[in-house]
Amino acid sequence: MKPTNVPDLEIPRGKDPVTEYANPKLFPSMFPTLFPYGIGGFDDSTRAVPISFQKQVQYFLDLPDKRFSEHRSFLFVALNIHQRRTAHLHTALTVKRSRFEYIAPKLANISADSLARAARHLELKRNPAELAPDDREVLTLLNEVSSINSHIPGSAASKLHVRNEIRAYMGYFGLPHLYLTMNPSAKHSPIFHAMWGDEAVDLSQRFPDLVDSVTRGQRLASDPVTGSDFFSFSLDCLFRDLLGWDKSKGQSTPQGGIFGKMRAYYGTAE
Repeated sequence: MKPTNVPDLEIPRGKDPVTEYANPKLFPSMFPTLFPYGIGGFDDSTRAVPISFQKQVQYFLDLPDKRFSEHRSFLFVALNIHQRRTAHLHTALTVKRSRFEYIAPKLANISADSLARAARHLELKRNPAELAPDDREVLTLLNEVSSINSHIPGSAASKLHVRNEIRAYMGYFGLPHLYLTMNPSAKHSPIFHAMWGDEAVDLSQRFPDLVDSVTRGQRLASDPVTGSDFFSFSLDCLFRDLLGWDKSKGQSTPQGGIFGKMRAYYGTAE
């Protein structure tokens, strides 16, 4: 039970940003309608069984009552925090080997104040030559050092990683024999509306009756999580039932698919 001396709604304010690490009160404070009792936040050290941020978000989005999956901003805030955490944990710096001996000491000795002053100078679009000599070293590092963040979805490094994997596949298996683009339409699919929760949809019929087009579009727009689940389900059905691919074993089924037995495939999502 919640203590009686705790207010129902807290609205903190101050000049310092609230930390998003190890702060189980962050999300209950931001979304009081989703966490009405002020508990259930992320990174709670009092839990008997720890759970990661990503796993807990997935659990919330899969709840049957849809209050998380249909919320207008929860999904975007959680994704933003997840991307920032991934950037903090999986970003590395690279430099040419011939320049390492020159760059390494400068990188080790650069101060946070110099980085802040240089960033502020560039943000105001001032002439870089006006920087102090120590702050000008920051520009040298920007030109010499590259950041690698291939684990962050959508980043330039992740796209380069995908291209390199495709080239490796082509070098090992040869050129692909089939290029396929799949774009299942959730709005017009009876399966999506059954997954959404419309019990009136009879999937035993070849052409089940559906609600009007506007309502179908509203369902998809208000529940992108179910739309994503429908997309994944459609891909699984395509590879299992049409192409004869056993996802659990990572190989073609003994009987194969409509094009025979597959050796390998590579797929990306836009």
